[in-house]
Amino acid sequence: MKTAFIFILMYLCFPAPVHQAALSNATISDLSYKNIDFAMNLYRKISIYHDNNIFFSPLSISTSFASLLMAAGGITREEVLKGLNLEQLDVTDEPDLIPRLFQLLQENITQNGSLVVDQNMALFVRKQFEVEKMFEDNLKRFFKGDIKTVDFANTKESIVFINDYIKQKTKEKVKEMISTLDETTRLMLINTIFFQGAWQMPFNPDLTENAPFHIDNYNIVQVPMMFKEAKFYTMEDIPLGARVLKLPYQEGVSMLILLPNKGMDYTIIDDEITAERFLSWIKELKKVRLEVNMPKFKMEQAYSLHNILPDMGIKSLFSDSANLTRISKNGGLKVSEVLHKAVIEVDEKGTTAAAATTIGIIPYSLPRQFTINRPFFFIIYHEDTNALLFMGRVIDPTKN
Repeated sequence: MKTAFIFILMYLCFPAPVHQAALSNATISDLSYKNIDFAMNLYRKISIYHDNNIFFSPLSISTSFASLLMAAGGITREEVLKGLNLEQLDVTDEPDLIPRLFQLLQENITQNGSLVVDQNMALFVRKQFEVEKMFEDNLKRFFKGDIKTVDFANTKESIVFINDYIKQKTKEKVKEMISTLDETTRLMLINTIFFQGAWQMPFNPDLTENAPFHIDNYNIVQVPMMFKEAKFYTMEDIPLGARVLKLPYQEGVSMLILLPNKGMDYTIIDDEITAERFLSWIKELKKVRLEVNMPKFKMEQAYSLHNILPDMGIKSLFSDSANLTRISKNGGLKVSEVLHKAVIEVDEKGTTAAAATTIGIIPYSLPRQFTINRPFFFIIYHEDTNALLFMGRVIDPTKN
């Protein structure tokens, strides 16, 4: 499994003027639960635009907007809180609670040094632009954010500098994130996340064979289908009309695959996925002997979230009424673009040639089959916190 992800927030300055029930003992489990529902809501908003493959990182998006909360005030802050589903975690006399929860979540995910989930944040600041010291300090404190000075007036040089930063942070998986840049840009906030994971039980490449994948009733493509016979955790959501399979990576991260039953319309399932349902799947998983057939696939997906987030209630952030006075007293700031790009590759071994955990199988009966030969959903999550690192939908595994 190879995964690279990049997320960008761009703050531009304009001459227009700027107009101006809590869980007090919240834990990172509460934060993860809220993030799951935000992820599902965002997924549904993306999916209504097309019937193609989908892939994005809920964790990086919510982390970026959590840092933005430290800059926002008034209705802008209220809309971001509501859009991220974090209203219940906002405590008036604890303004740092949400950033601190994100900090603790990140520390929990990366506390095992052998797990590679590398998340980075950088604020690129125009020369002579003054950022409020409290915002700058909190960005470093809670998100370990780098502060870098850039001459945005020199757009060509700035594009090269920023793309080089992104390429370095994503292990060269994302090479050309931005191609144009407004010379009036004052601030740019960039968040990257990179995940490397090797399967606990790698698939044998010698057993991979071309097989049909049914995109729909009329379109069939041939794909390299991986094969593995072992004991896997699985369950069936009968009311939903789907089966669930857990494919663990080494070091506490797993991929959960949701496969709609044959003849089931996956768009109906779109509307039924919630945090409560996701957690129920994990709770009800049982280990059984399975023959798993899974397609290899690669995806590179990009989204202009500034066209999607207003439908989730985050509107003033992109208008002249945006309140971002906590980031700078200069005023006149609003968010121009929210660009999001994710890259994933699924193969037999993962990214490293790590030793597999062998599970003994007693040949007392024929194994059941879990054949992923039609559109499916997948979620990559951190097991200890249930934090969603990535999620997506595969309609056609032959499409990059």
